[in-house]
Amino acid sequence: MKIHGRCHCGELTYEAEVDPAQVSICHCTDCQILTGTAYRVSVPAKAADFRIISGVPKIYVKTAESGNARAQAFCATCGTPIYASDVNHPAAFNLRTGAIAERAQLKPVRQIWCHSALAWVQDLGGMEMRERT
Repeated sequence: MKIHGRCHCGELTYEAEVDPAQVSICHCTDCQILTGTAYRVSVPAKAADFRIISGVPKIYVKTAESGNARAQAFCATCGTPIYASDVNHPAAFNLRTGAIAERAQLKPVRQIWCHSALAWVQDLGGMEMRERT
């Protein structure tokens, strides 16, 4: 599937080919902290299938709970998370679905690092819902 992404301010834009059957939710504590919320949704794109069209991402290197050093790429102007990848030899980029225009078509198919999941995340059914604030 061809996708297009951009940061909130529009400085960074990109395109990629992704497999919608690979979308996942990560509940690790790093993802909770880096997103400022309960989890992160991402989809991998092979390095050959990912192209930044405009802008240059800022990179923050974080050693993950797994022990792997991961490059966390984001817009230096607005802070929008764009991707994570291996620091030295990225074979794939885990694209953050919130910055993808076609995100409504990228339904997660798996959850990972569930031991860190916040207990209430799996039970949103009875919560009050509003169309707008």
